[in-house]
Formats: sequence, structure tokens, C-alpha cells
Amino acid sequence: MTILQIVWDVSPEVFPGTAIPVRWYGLLFASGFVIAYLLMMRIFKREGVPIKHLEDLTLYIGIGTVVGARLGHCLFYEPSIYLAEPIRILYIWEGGLASHGAAVGILLALYLFTRKYKYHYVGMLDKLAVVIPVAGAMVRFGNLANSEIYGKATTLPWGFEFRQSYVAAHRFEPHHPTQIYEALAYLFITLLLWKLYHGKKRQPTGFLFGLFLVLLFTMRFLIEFVKEPQVLFEADMALNMGQLLSVPFIIAGGVMMMLSKRGRPVDSPADSVKDETTNNEQQP
Repeated sequence: MTILQIVWDVSPEVFPGTAIPVRWYGLLFASGFVIAYLLMMRIFKREGVPIKHLEDLTLYIGIGTVVGARLGHCLFYEPSIYLAEPIRILYIWEGGLASHGAAVGILLALYLFTRKYKYHYVGMLDKLAVVIPVAGAMVRFGNLANSEIYGKATTLPWGFEFRQSYVAAHRFEPHHPTQIYEALAYLFITLLLWKLYHGKKRQPTGFLFGLFLVLLFTMRFLIEFVKEPQVLFEADMALNMGQLLSVPFIIAGGVMMMLSKRGRPVDSPADSVKDETTNNEQQP
């Protein structure tokens, strides 16, 4: 029986065969930040938050994402290599970014940002949760352009034959395009959270962020079942590293959703700054 498949032989370089070192992954990674920035700008304008603060938030989140993603990969997936030669942690051009590490980096970066500008931390998390998934989707499209992080062999008609893959043994058989699975899931989550955020009924503080954690990391957990191991030690594991790291986020999201039901929606995150300004003006 002939197996239908999609031959994926796209070069990871935008200008292959030239001296211009531009890769699709980098462009798509950057575009994710741009799209998230534009969506967040609409949220900030809607709630009266200074756009200047959005520029600073973008810087904080950008640094937190890259540093967290890099350290997450080095410490959880290949610790023996990077602990033996720590300087290689800085060799980010060699590849190796982990979304779970990026999540932790974003949480820490946002905490520093909200401390500086005196914003409500969980309230800001709700806003950020609406736009983060679309950035994750663009990163997964970048993985597709790199022919990396794909799934196990399949006979399904939409299996991709990754001819640019560095794994020669898998080059001429179709695999699950798990990059597309994840990207589509993240885009769906973005649309859902965007609709809930703009709904007539305001959600209690922490609900959107909790829902974001549950949906995103549940999808990540499920898709991992059809994904090829990222490192050798995962081959004999019942649950791989990506799944094990997803569980705490899913639990935390569920707890946050339950706790949010006991509270109420916070006002605009800018109100804390406005209130502080008002109080200062009233002082004799």
C-alpha cells in the first residue's frame, strides 16, 4: 500500500547558498515577539497603561524568555554536558531552548517588572497569558523550518518526510509534524483567551493565567506521546522530560483557577500607579 506523505525539504536558511546568515527560526522567533507586542499594545491601550511601560515589559520578557529557555535546556536535558563545560551555556547558536525554562524565566522577569512599576502581579499575568501562546506558536513554526522536534514515524496521510533532518535513519520515512500540532493548539488557546478577556463578564483575577497553564501544558503533555525523544536518556522513560516538567504547571494552573473563584477581577493594572500618584498629590 502506498503511504501518502508530505516531503519537507525546506532549507532552514532564508537565503541558502549565500553568505547571508539569516534563518527562518530566528525570523519566526522574532515575529512571535512582534505579534505578542502588538496584541499587548491593544490590551494596554484598552486599560490605560502607558505604552512606555510596554516597551520595558517587552525587554524584561525578552531577556527572561531567552535566559530561562537556555538554562532550562542545559539543566534539564543535557546537564552533564553543560555542567562539565559551563561556558557552552552561552553558545546559544548551537541550539537548545526549553519552553518550560522560558516559562520560569518569564515569571521571574514579570515579577521584577511589576515590582518596579508597582503593578498587580497576578493581574498582569492574566494579560500576558492572552498573548504568550501566539509567540509559542511562532517558535514551533520555527522548529518546523529547522526540521527539528518532530514526532514519531506514522502512516497517517499528513506525515512529514523531514529530508533536512540531521537524523539520517529517519530521513526517508514520514513522521508526525508535532511542531504543527503544537502551533495550532497554541493559536487556538490564544483565540480562546482573547475572547474570554474581551467578554462582557470579567474573569476573576488569576483565572485566565490558570486556564492558560492548564490548556497549554496539557496540550504539550499529550503531544509528547507522539514526539521523538529529544535526548537519549528519554528513550526508556514512561513519561519524557517534557511531560514531567509539564505536570507542575498543569497542577499550578488548576489550583490558580480554583483560588481565583474566591476573589474578584482586579481593576486595570495601571490603577495601582494611578492610586499612588493620587495619594502623593493629596499629601500636604
